Amino acid sequence: MRKRIISTDKNNRSTPDDAWLDLEAIAEVEISSEDVAYPIESALIPGQSSGWRAIEPGQQVIRIMFATPQKLTRIWLCFAETNAERTQEFRMRCSSDNGQSFQEVVRQQWNFSPSGAISETEDYSVEFAAVTELELSINPDINNQKAFASLAQLRLA
Repeated sequence: MRKRIISTDKNNRSTPDDAWLDLEAIAEVEISSEDVAYPIESALIPGQSSGWRAIEPGQQVIRIMFATPQKLTRIWLCFAETNAERTQEFRMRCSSDNGQSFQEVVRQQWNFSPSGAISETEDYSVEFAAVTELELSINPDINNQKAFASLAQLRLA
C-alpha cells in the first residue's frame, strides 16, 4: 500500500513532487503579453516564486511549443489572486500536429475572493502520446475586460 500525507491548508501553493518536464530545455514559449517584473519563466521553472502576469488587460494566451513531441500524463496549474474579486475562465488545448488542429483538455471558471478563495490549484491526469503544442488561454475576469491575467505556476509531466 502506498501512503501520502496531504495538507489541509487550502492556501498551500507548493507544487507536488513529480518528474516534471524541463520546459526550459525542451520547449519554446509564446505569450501574448508579459509584465517584465513577472516573466513567464517565473511560472514555468521550478524554484521561481513571482509567477507570470500580463502587462495588458483582457484575455491572454500562453503557448508552449515542444522541440520534439512529448508524452503528457499530468498537468498541474496554480492561479492566485489576493487583491480583487473576479471570475476567471481558462481553457487549455493541446495539439499533436504543430498547431494545425487542437483538442480541448479543459475549460473552467473560478471565482476569486480576497476574503475567501484566493488560489485555484488544478491537477489533471491526462494521456497524450505526442503533444507538440499546449495552449493556455486565460480570461482573467469574464465580467471586466480591464482585469490582468496571471499564472502562479504550471508544471507538466
